Amino acid sequence: MAWSWRYEGANGESVDGPAESFGSQADAESWIGQAWRELAASGVTSVALVEDDRVEYRMSLLPTAE
Repeated sequence: MAWSWRYEGANGESVDGPAESFGSQADAESWIGQAWRELAASGVTSVALVEDDRVEYRMSLLPTAE
């Protein structure tokens, strides 16, 4: 089982991002916790955690309104 992130832009279109692969969901989540600011600064607005071809979940990288 390989875990990876799929990157999306403002209109939901796929955008390029680091081609990282992880051995566990926890490793993938730890990495995104460190990399999300850089990804957001490069135009990534949301990510999807993918195990092989199955999407586990999606999440936004946009800041929440306060």
